[in-house]
Amino acid sequence: MGNALVWLRDDLRVEDNPALNAAVDHAEATGGRVVIAFILDEVSSGIRPLGGATKWWLHHSLTNLRARIQRLDGTLILRRGAAFDHIRELIREVEADAIFWNRRYGGAERALDADIKAYASAAGLETHSFQANLLFEPWTVRTGSGTPYTVFTPFWKSCLARPEPVRAPLNAPSTLLGMQNELLRCDAIDDWGLLPSNPDWSMGLALRWQPGEPAAHEKLARFLEQRVERYASGRDFPGENNTSELSPHLRFGEISPFQIFHAVDAISPSARAAGGDDLLEGIRRFRAEVGWREFSYHLLFHWPDLASRNFDSRFDNFTWSSPHDGRLERWQEGATGVPLVDAGMRELWQTGYMHNRVRMVTASFLVKNLLIDWRIGEAWFWDTLVDADAANNAASWQWVAGCGADAAPYFRIFNPVLQAEKFDPDKRYRHRYLGDYESDANYPPPLIDLGDSRTNALAAFADVSGQSKIVRPPVALIP
Repeated sequence: MGNALVWLRDDLRVEDNPALNAAVDHAEATGGRVVIAFILDEVSSGIRPLGGATKWWLHHSLTNLRARIQRLDGTLILRRGAAFDHIRELIREVEADAIFWNRRYGGAERALDADIKAYASAAGLETHSFQANLLFEPWTVRTGSGTPYTVFTPFWKSCLARPEPVRAPLNAPSTLLGMQNELLRCDAIDDWGLLPSNPDWSMGLALRWQPGEPAAHEKLARFLEQRVERYASGRDFPGENNTSELSPHLRFGEISPFQIFHAVDAISPSARAAGGDDLLEGIRRFRAEVGWREFSYHLLFHWPDLASRNFDSRFDNFTWSSPHDGRLERWQEGATGVPLVDAGMRELWQTGYMHNRVRMVTASFLVKNLLIDWRIGEAWFWDTLVDADAANNAASWQWVAGCGADAAPYFRIFNPVLQAEKFDPDKRYRHRYLGDYESDANYPPPLIDLGDSRTNALAAFADVSGQSKIVRPPVALIP
């Protein structure tokens, strides 16, 4: 008899969870049971602690997942601390002879997984890892010369041109064969302190979001039924409801990219014909956004320090402005006096989210108007976004700053006034988060002159652009 241990991480779902299905198959074949564990590890070397908004999401996602697992006669064990220590204890406590997990792609996470795999194998356990959270494994997508891609379009074309089909999603097991052991210690999630208090700033998050696997699938279905047809033409307008808002669900693995990919494929020929070119273009653009996530993880896999080091090392010599003169705080608070920037930063604080077009505008304002280091902005988004993702967040900030892979050129500086006129022409988005700011005597004057700050930024970045571009070599790590 062999008991199977499943180690969940960023894959908080019971459907299309290869590690979970394989563990059940193993237990059925050996006459054993299954124990599912989630370990909140913020202390192991190199592991980045969660931000406040993602902790809020994690609390509710785990609560939802535990109920789903219990309905399938399963056992979910919660532990907090160093994953290596807890996995070693759990192997002994549940008398496991096999351990299963779905792969992660950050450098520190892979190193930790490799250590645990080596320990478990030496102890005589079977160890199995699975592709679950990316459509294409990063080490399998290479240029013609065998190097990692650093430009999105050829990367995504290469992915879509692969001869093998994207695998179909897996159904949830009919039973999870949970181990009934009252002596098996499980933390109370309320004791983890993931929810904010003194003050509780999460009311806006709770009004905007419903974490969990069922909500993710409802959101996908609603998007494909009601909004994908106008996605291509309307995705840049923050005052309208044209996007999927699946990013936080993807970040925690409440839904998989395989489920999204095949749900899009399942749109019937008659519906495609009725939707015409708008629907086909919406599908193409939506898939490309899934592709950008794949590309970001491709970069993170090959360049694990994506959140801390310039991809383009020319920017190592750039002189950033001091963040300690009060301007950073005004940006964080949405008090720059630039309405579209302020609306975006207030949306972020109130809801844990920001429309993607506005993310680009607010990031550009911080980096290229205020000349504040992109890493400071990345850290603020990491703490305040419910979809703060190790790959997307870092890759997108470097893109805006001009120092990333396939980055916007340094001279591309978003003008927030023109962006507002183009993408929020009726002021719906600005009024939603700023009220009648134009007639509010307390609304602050502009923090800087947009024209002068643009000139200063162009001069500063011109010094960098004159140097020879050097991209840091990828780190060769075995998956």
